[in-house]
Amino acid sequence: MIRIMVQPDPFDSALEEAMLRKSDLDIGATVSFTGYVRGEGDSLASMTLEHYPGMTERQLADIAERATDRWPLNGLTVIHRYGTLEPGDPIVLVIAASRHRTHAFEAASFVMDFLKSEAPFWKKERSNKGEHWVEARKKDEDALDRWS
Repeated sequence: MIRIMVQPDPFDSALEEAMLRKSDLDIGATVSFTGYVRGEGDSLASMTLEHYPGMTERQLADIAERATDRWPLNGLTVIHRYGTLEPGDPIVLVIAASRHRTHAFEAASFVMDFLKSEAPFWKKERSNKGEHWVEARKKDEDALDRWS
């Protein structure tokens, strides 16, 4: 079961994990990753994420399907927020469920690496120095090499 959500609202990671576990009693392990907006010192006031509805969900679903093709997962949840977020706000949740922990760990890591590089989100940071669009990072692209 793949569940993809792109939303402006906060999510409850414990509730999402409990829903996934309850849906399949054959799950032996879940691995969850929650990403937060970093404060970047005292300078970051907010981050605004923009996306194209429809296209974003399709790309997230494609990443999730690649993970489920690669590992025997019982379930995979991906929730990504958009809108204006402040330091400390949760921004992304990935929960991978499998009979075995190794598959869940690897799948969650795979999904996050590909979200960082392939998910069509545009980020604008606002700080005491003004606003700027966040550029793609080479280290995020390089992280994909380990999955080749």
